[in-house]
Amino acid sequence: MKLTFILIALGATLFATGCNAVPTNSPTAIDNTTNSTMKFPFQLTDAEWRKRLTPEQYAILREANTERPFTGKYWNTKEPGFYRCAACGAVLFTSKDKFDSGCGWPSFSDLAAKGTVVEREDDSFGMQRTEVLCANCGSHLGHVFPDGPAPTGLRYCINSASIDFGTDTNSLAWKSNDKK
Repeated sequence: MKLTFILIALGATLFATGCNAVPTNSPTAIDNTTNSTMKFPFQLTDAEWRKRLTPEQYAILREANTERPFTGKYWNTKEPGFYRCAACGAVLFTSKDKFDSGCGWPSFSDLAAKGTVVEREDDSFGMQRTEVLCANCGSHLGHVFPDGPAPTGLRYCINSASIDFGTDTNSLAWKSNDKK
């Protein structure tokens, strides 16, 4: 009886702690680093991120949330152009690599340039996935899967709220001054 009570109390404590914990894949949970040794070139305080981003962007980019499929502004965009990180302005993807995967989020088969994202394992929600972060600011963009078209075989499944679209690399006249 005493052992049962101890096990129930321990389980309740672990459950309560788990419910209040920040997701392990959240950039804010680890202070803008993918681990204790990696720093991103572009860093802001939490207050600065909140001022710079909309509430939806903050939830996705800084807390690793996800927008519902088929609701984002870019999931069905077909125009030629570039996609930048909505948090810092780094060019991440181009329309030449965008394809309709049917998943409801913008999908890209390749990066605009090597090194524009950082990948890390994401075991949240009982799934094994590879999370994609902006290599410049560490913001959560989405996930990458090995089921894309040739030649890469990759599908970068990206939240619309985590990117901004422009028709050339200067077209966004990056919004850092507008968002501060």
